[in-house]
Amino acid sequence: MKVVIQLVSEASLSIAGNLHASITNGMVCFVGFTHDDNPVILEAMLDKLLKLRIFPDENGKTNLSLSETKGQLLLIPNFTLYANTIGSRRPSFSNAAKPEVAASLFTHLKNHLTSLYPSSKVGVFGADMSVVVHNQGPFTLILDSNE
Repeated sequence: MKVVIQLVSEASLSIAGNLHASITNGMVCFVGFTHDDNPVILEAMLDKLLKLRIFPDENGKTNLSLSETKGQLLLIPNFTLYANTIGSRRPSFSNAAKPEVAASLFTHLKNHLTSLYPSSKVGVFGADMSVVVHNQGPFTLILDSNE
């Protein structure tokens, strides 16, 4: 599982020109799945994600977690995180989980996330989404379950 985390002042996600979700002051998380991902990995990664101390405290130091700042979270499925461009100019997505497996994993992750952090918003698996992100910092991290 890979997650690209961006701290944002605001972000929105639209599908077919209609606003589907929006947040302010929090993080946007693009998530992709690979072949050996499973619920145990997803839950461990989500635990780490929610406890990351990446928000600034009163002194500007990255000391606070999402919940400590009462920030919002937007979770977006993104299979292209497992793109491979080694030896080619055209990406291969063979490292990404098959769509039916990834859909099930995303549903599990979404359900677990909303049970732990109910104010979270989520994208739609398989949808063609338009995402607007106003980065803070910019501050971007990549979490990889293989690391």
